[in-house]
Amino acid sequence: MITSNNISKSYEKENVLNKVNLQVNKGSIYGLLGSNGAGKTTLLKIMSGIIKQDNGEMTISGREVFENPQVKASTFFLSDSLYFFSQYSVKQMADFFKDIYPGWDKERFLKLEKLFQLDKKKKISQFSKGMQRQVAFWLALSTMPEYLILDEPFDGLDAVVRKKIKNLLVQDVADREMTIIISSHNLREVEDICDYVGIIHQGRLLLEKDIDDLKADIHKVQIAFREEPEDTVWNGLEVLYKESRGSVMLAIVRGIDGDIIQHLEQYHPVILDLLPLTLEEIFVYEMGDAGYAIENILV
Repeated sequence: MITSNNISKSYEKENVLNKVNLQVNKGSIYGLLGSNGAGKTTLLKIMSGIIKQDNGEMTISGREVFENPQVKASTFFLSDSLYFFSQYSVKQMADFFKDIYPGWDKERFLKLEKLFQLDKKKKISQFSKGMQRQVAFWLALSTMPEYLILDEPFDGLDAVVRKKIKNLLVQDVADREMTIIISSHNLREVEDICDYVGIIHQGRLLLEKDIDDLKADIHKVQIAFREEPEDTVWNGLEVLYKESRGSVMLAIVRGIDGDIIQHLEQYHPVILDLLPLTLEEIFVYEMGDAGYAIENILV
């Protein structure tokens, strides 16, 4: 379990993180969302033990992270800005990681070689940016980390490779309870694999929720009546937004789906559908209800 307790960090008097509290459960995939400059990378670097917080406590499995070799041996941080030794081949870089990470698995490395179909004898600097990103995942997953921390990990990858890597991540979580935290400013990028998400904005954690709870708690209602509906049709429901499109009314309603349907059916609609919402749509209305403009937070 990764626990952040009142984490604060400043650079040259600029407050980058302000009392951030979050919890990432073991064997889960946590999506840390927010715009560029929100504080995501700083939080991940503290989580990885690269930098130290000014205040608060960051622990992994109950142990302080900073300057703790045991914690770092089981944690891999894949940065947004990739770095490899300039003259190293994939094989040489693999030998380097083998000496650092006690969990290095040679069999896994060879198995992933067939999957990625990249030449391990080739210098990494000679690969394209997207291929270097694949090399980074190849090496990271070969260390068999308990905790994998990813900063904007899918940038530069085509759709096929992105899907392949997501499948690998989900499989590792299922097989050995690896814990993953993914930083992204793109909700669509992470909603298909994350089971928990948090939004960070200007150094503060605004919202943290289980995705299943989010999707179960908010609904898009499409409804139409033969005649003008009664004024009381929405009374008793928590309506976040509504509009009319001709004779059809569209509303975003928070609550239990069965209760919403039961309430609306008493007005005898000719059309009544509950439509699925994307994670992005859910956050638009959740954050709008909290007084934030989502387009200024996730861009």
